[in-house]
Amino acid sequence: MSVWLDLARLAAVVNVALLLVLGGVWIRNYRRLHSKHTLGLSLFAALLCVENAFALYVYTLDPVLSVWFGTAVPDPAWQAMVALHALETVGLAVLTWVTLD
Repeated sequence: MSVWLDLARLAAVVNVALLLVLGGVWIRNYRRLHSKHTLGLSLFAALLCVENAFALYVYTLDPVLSVWFGTAVPDPAWQAMVALHALETVGLAVLTWVTLD
């Protein structure tokens, strides 16, 4: 397995965890405030969480694609995918920090 695949998996797991925290906060706020803003943020967290969970499924569990990602994807493609996952992780970490502060 490629180190890039492992990094992408790690970033996807961290992203899902951060999105679950954010979604929990925003849903709790929506129940209290009934604001369209908090509803929109909750929907954003849910959709982005599904996207990351699907990426994690494809990288890890899918019987065809996980093998293909692990063996046939060249390093430059992995570097680009990991960069995008990492940027998303940084953005979500900052958003989580601001939300919980």
